[in-house]
Amino acid sequence: MSKFENVTITKEANIYYDGKVTSRTVEFSDGSIKSLGIMLPGEYTFNTHDKEIMEMMSGDVEVKLPGAEWRTLLTPEMFTVPANSSFDLKIKSVTDYCCSYIK
Repeated sequence: MSKFENVTITKEANIYYDGKVTSRTVEFSDGSIKSLGIMLPGEYTFNTHDKEIMEMMSGDVEVKLPGAEWRTLLTPEMFTVPANSSFDLKIKSVTDYCCSYIK
């Protein structure tokens, strides 16, 4: 899906890692939540509360999921992260992403 319709977007940005990772929250009429954002080059660790589906739409990215080795993504590509876990990213170029939170 390249376009979202009939959504509510939170104007205030979610800002992480001194502004190197930012996103905006998008809420759908069914109550589901996504975030759309940009990551600048760097290495990051993210913790999950809910299960997450990460869609990396562009960029040069490596990911290390729980219990796995580092792997290079061929964007656009997506991966799933279990709830109550963490994952690591190495961002080598500006990266555009969409994260879906699964309750």
